[in-house]
Amino acid sequence: MNRLDILTPIGIIVGIAVFVFGVISESGLNGFFQFFDISSIVIVFGGVLAALFVSFPVKEMKKMFVVMKQAFSQEDYNLRELIELFVRLSEKARREGLLSLEAEAEELDDKFIKKGILLAIDGIEPDIVIEIMNADIAAMEERHRKGRNILEKAGEYAPAWGMIGTLIGLVLMLNDLNDPGSLGPSMAIALLTTLYGVLLANLFFNPMAAKLEEKTEKEVFIKQIIIEGIIGIQSGQNPKLLSEKLTAFLSDEDEKEENQADEKGA
Repeated sequence: MNRLDILTPIGIIVGIAVFVFGVISESGLNGFFQFFDISSIVIVFGGVLAALFVSFPVKEMKKMFVVMKQAFSQEDYNLRELIELFVRLSEKARREGLLSLEAEAEELDDKFIKKGILLAIDGIEPDIVIEIMNADIAAMEERHRKGRNILEKAGEYAPAWGMIGTLIGLVLMLNDLNDPGSLGPSMAIALLTTLYGVLLANLFFNPMAAKLEEKTEKEVFIKQIIIEGIIGIQSGQNPKLLSEKLTAFLSDEDEKEENQADEKGA
């Protein structure tokens, strides 16, 4: 089940708040509005978008906002419930045979677990089952990498386009040296594009890409546990032994939570 990853919006809000505080504390509220320049915003955002259009096909660009949305959500994985599921299926398979799991497999929401159990029921060799499911993991990682790559490239392009905007501003400023009083304000406006580019890269694009990479690593970890569980069921492993084997994947914190849950249940 997906839910809001509260840390992503909190991080963005804190980053913006720190920026606003830094400006207002030095120059007041009026000084804050000096940090807005329409032409600089258009150069950075428009330039990044143009560079992404050149870098990626239309099919990939259509997924950009979907990918960004994923950085604001996270999928709940209850490892304890996952282990209990495999123990229960293992007990039933040892008692009634692998074919008895077909009805239960059809009711599972997780397509990866369902696929693995059905492969086991069909009598596919364990090595082949592992190979097929690892191929699914590799395909998932590649899909996630492609989506994440858009954000990573945007993180690279934003500072570069900020610098381009600054160079444009400097050229225009140097062409108008007859008015020394305008040099300071003109320089400030020229530097705004660099500020926008660096801010976009380091508060939005790069952190979101890092969050998506972390999510992919966690999903791969969960799927490896699932593979171990399915192979344990297929090989007729003792349910208690299977439970011990899968529990080894839990961190100390996860085991502590599991023990606390067992104590409450008792």
